[in-house]
Parts: sequence; structure tokens; C-alpha cells
Amino acid sequence: MGLWVAFGAGLLSFLSPCVLPLVPSYVTFITGLSFDAAARERRLALLHALLFVLGFTLVFVLLGAASTTLGRLLAAYRDVVAQAGGVLVVLFGLFLLGVFNVGAWQRERRVHLADKPAGYLGTVLVGIAFAAGWTPCIGPVYGAILTYNLGADADAARGATLLLAYALGLAVPFLLAAVALERFLGAFARVKRHLALASRVSGALLVGVGLLMLTGGFARMAPTLQSWTPDVILRRT
Repeated sequence: MGLWVAFGAGLLSFLSPCVLPLVPSYVTFITGLSFDAAARERRLALLHALLFVLGFTLVFVLLGAASTTLGRLLAAYRDVVAQAGGVLVVLFGLFLLGVFNVGAWQRERRVHLADKPAGYLGTVLVGIAFAAGWTPCIGPVYGAILTYNLGADADAARGATLLLAYALGLAVPFLLAAVALERFLGAFARVKRHLALASRVSGALLVGVGLLMLTGGFARMAPTLQSWTPDVILRRT
């Protein structure tokens, strides 16, 4: 269930006001082509989009593994870490819901590249820069997953997998947009007035996850969720 939640969080991050409107600019920037040329050169656009996704996925996965490893080192204080993390995740959710504003969370901290480094490696570096930065839209959701890893009883592989699911949720719609820019712009024109809703849904999701962390709800839910899991999946775990 955690993997699906992380994947859904990635989708919501893509739909955030900080990301969705900038997708065409990212595609033209990483390919070095004009909008019309990028729409025609779909194979080239897809290749650069894959390399861009590779860049930010590497960062997400490494940070996911590191956060879980740190959480295991703090195992003696797991309850305290989980409760403190729950409070932080609830605050992230309330921030996205617009209940309050924090100036430090509003300031953009993305790495700006005036000119993309040349070649395919340059596209990977742009993806790394995208992930290493921070925006008010992506930061709370991404930070909440890292915070959950700190309090989770899991190994580094599990933490990396959770962030991989988040990265895939962000990557899949980006790849689709890269190979269908014209359709993407048409769809964006229809949904742009609903972008604030994606932020509120993300906020509500984070508040719920934070409350479960605070109350130990995940542990109580585990037996029920396991009973719903198909045997074929249980045998693989």
C-alpha cells in the first residue's frame, strides 16, 4: 500500500502548480529543440526525457535509502522519531492546504541552469539538479516520504523502493508529455484551473499520513492490509 501511496504522491507532485505548467519548457530545454521541433522529433524527445528521469530518480532513490538507514541507526528512539515525524508531516499537509504560510518553505531553491550542459550526460545532470533542488510544491510531499522513512522499521532497500515509486509517479506523466507535447498542451488548457485542487488533495493526504504516524495507525492497519493482499504477492515477499 505504501508503494501505491508513494506513486500517487508522485502523480500529485507532477500536477502541482510548480511542475505542470513548466513541463513544455523542461522538454524544450533538455532537448535543445524548439517546441515545434520537439513535437516532431518524438524519439529524441523521449530519449532526453528518459535521461532526465534517470537523473532525478537516482537522487530520490539514494536519499530514500539514506533516510531509512538513518532511521535504523535511531532505532532506540523510533517512537519519538515517528511521533516527531508525524507532527512534521501534518505541518507539511496543512501548509499545502493553505492553513498557514512559512516564508522559508515559499522560497524556491531549485538549481537554475542558464545553459544546459551539452550532450546526453548534460540531460542527466539537469535531472539531478531538478531533484536536488526544492520547491514549495514538491518539497512537502517529498519531505514527508523521507520523514516516514526515518520512523519506519525497514531496511535501505525498502526506503529506496518507496522513493523509486514516488519517482515513477512523477516520471510516467512527464514521459507521456515529452512524446505528445501537443496533446499535453491541450489537456493542460483544460485542467489548469484545477491545479489548486491537486495541492489540496496532497495536503489532505499528508495530514492523514501524519496522523497515522502520530497514533501508530500504520502498525494497527498492517494485519488488515496483509489479509487483503493476494497470496501470490505474499509468497514473493
